[in-house]
Amino acid sequence: MAGLYLTQLTLSHFRSHKRAIIDVDPRPVAIHGNNGAGKTNILEAISLLSPGRGLRRASADDMTRRPEKLGWKVTALLHGPLGVSEIEILSEKGAARQVRIDGKPVSQTALSRVARVLWLIPSMDRLWIEGAEGRRRFLDRMTLSFLPDHAEISLAYEKAMRERNRLLKDMVREPSWYTALEARMAETGVAIHHNRLHAIKALAAAQAASETSFPTATLTLECDMPDDIEKMRDALASGRMRDLSAGRTLTGPHRADLFGVFTAKNVPARDCSTGEQKALLVSLILANARALAADFGAPPLLLLDEVAAHLDKTRRAALYDELSALGAQAWMTGTEDGLFEAMGDRAQTLLVTDQDGLSSVSSVT
Repeated sequence: MAGLYLTQLTLSHFRSHKRAIIDVDPRPVAIHGNNGAGKTNILEAISLLSPGRGLRRASADDMTRRPEKLGWKVTALLHGPLGVSEIEILSEKGAARQVRIDGKPVSQTALSRVARVLWLIPSMDRLWIEGAEGRRRFLDRMTLSFLPDHAEISLAYEKAMRERNRLLKDMVREPSWYTALEARMAETGVAIHHNRLHAIKALAAAQAASETSFPTATLTLECDMPDDIEKMRDALASGRMRDLSAGRTLTGPHRADLFGVFTAKNVPARDCSTGEQKALLVSLILANARALAADFGAPPLLLLDEVAAHLDKTRRAALYDELSALGAQAWMTGTEDGLFEAMGDRAQTLLVTDQDGLSSVSSVT
């Protein structure tokens, strides 16, 4: 199986990094340094190699280095199943991001042809105990990794729903204003629902087919909506009076929730310990990566920010063993290099330092 890995990453005026050139080989990359040094900023730059807003969901303006605000640029030399690609992501003075592959301007969705990127960040540790919106976003990121057109379908649904909600808030009752919008919402909403189910099925198969030291999670999509386009259109039409009272659309994939269960214990993920919840998340990311390796032709780039948090020494060693077996280039961060000791020479190490507000990156091994 061909690999997917970076050999060079260049950051220019990106977040805390005025100028950083990172040369690496295909092995996993362990990044360490003090809090605030700029470790996560490196992972965020890599996350932009996939469609979407990146792991922080930040605007282009938020990513520019202060106080200069000159704009920023991220350049990556990516090796994958289709060969070697030079990817440039840039923003001029806070303007919308531009994407180039091998010098040619392309849309963000074109990135999915050459790369797949998954991430696990500290804010996701509370996934199972916070609101449904975060779980939908988590599921949609996994779905997007399998089905790149999921992003465009979701945007089309959200646009139609915003227009319908505007009519509802204005108390518009004339049916003709709603017909075309509801037809679009029905078509895209059912597609979103089916895409999510496809992703859950792929994850379940990947978990069942692999031996892992991490607990498996049984996932269920809870969504009170028809899975047929015509029935969905009828449900939106019949629900207009209720939606008028609420001032918003109350039926559709935007109301879905992801329910997870610790399979071996038959305990809902929300009731598990903090360590178990973290282990379940790691398990799902690894399952997603294994499924993509078969689907895309190479394991994805993995971004694991502060991955050692809530994992004991045994589970950290198990994670590193599974990453090595998978053959993925995982970019991991931690405050101490000792957190990655179990990786040995299977990984390379980068030290990130911050002096007088200027971040620098140096290769250690």
